[in-house]
Amino acid sequence: MNGRERFLTALRRQQPDRVPVWELIVNEPTRSAWGAASLEEFVEAEDFDGITVFENTPLTPVQADDIGMEGIGSAAIDHWQVVWRQTDVGIPYPESGPISNAADLAAYSPPDPDDDDRLASLRSAVARFKGERAIVFLTHDAFEFSHYLLGGMDRLLMAYLDAPAFVHDLARMVMDYKIRLMKKAIALGADVIVSGDDYAATHGPAMSPGHFREFVLPYLKQSVDVAHDAGVPFIKHTDGNIWPLLDMMVDEAGIDAIDPLEPLAGMDIGRVKEKYGDRIAVMGNLDCTELLSNGTPEEVEAAVQETIAKAAPGGGYVLASSNSIHPAVRPENYRAMIHAARRWGSYPLAAAMVAAGRERDYCARWR
Repeated sequence: MNGRERFLTALRRQQPDRVPVWELIVNEPTRSAWGAASLEEFVEAEDFDGITVFENTPLTPVQADDIGMEGIGSAAIDHWQVVWRQTDVGIPYPESGPISNAADLAAYSPPDPDDDDRLASLRSAVARFKGERAIVFLTHDAFEFSHYLLGGMDRLLMAYLDAPAFVHDLARMVMDYKIRLMKKAIALGADVIVSGDDYAATHGPAMSPGHFREFVLPYLKQSVDVAHDAGVPFIKHTDGNIWPLLDMMVDEAGIDAIDPLEPLAGMDIGRVKEKYGDRIAVMGNLDCTELLSNGTPEEVEAAVQETIAKAAPGGGYVLASSNSIHPAVRPENYRAMIHAARRWGSYPLAAAMVAAGRERDYCARWR
């Protein structure tokens, strides 16, 4: 099997020749630790089975003082007019948005999803990897971009209470753009869609299950349905403890896979596989907060064995971190994770490893 075949087989909950390896995001210093000058080079050098491709988002530097945001350091503004704070590790975070109320929304003009520049990275990945590695296009449903545009998640959650009609109008505007761009990405060659909206933190969802059902689920389902209509599987990525939301995501939205299943947030991948493995593939679960940042290569290998033992029997598992390979991850630990995946992830899985791994909990020391 090549990488694309391996990845798609796992998403169909079937057993490939070995456990596929993928990552949502790979930041520095890991990406260039072995000489890769780009994500494409890194994916090729590490022989990933899939590559994540993002929409190209132009960021124009602005002076924070000029936009009334003194003290945040360097800043940039994107094509949605969202202002992003530039951190010292090179990862931008949304700082403010252009919409505060229904009047602002009525006067607002969203960007053009037909702008060819938005999918430049996808075209490059298709030219380099099409047919060989799974090309996973990252989009969003309504939750994250709504709170970006409002300038904070707290503002969106308050609007759930104070202005529900406005929330839905905002979501529909976001989805008009995102759905159109998703359709274009699939037509250009994306093999898989992943939604990057995070719904939860370590101790639980950001909103009640009732608010999730009312304000988030319809738009997630819309995204899933569009992907499925095009014959493309849909991965839902969300951090945190998502137990209160999983039934809705699996049974009502119809996702094909869940990523990244944070073990420090109580998302035991063996339990998820047992409960939902007949309906979805599972992905991730290699802790990037403590294990990959502070552990040893030997501890990483043991965690890979345990995770494969719990998640991979019968197929339906893609190995990845519990979020991303962020700047605090030790490159040597990530290399150990990839090597362990190759060593222990071939089918048929070692029976002794599976039996032993199911009895372990490598995150217990940090939880």
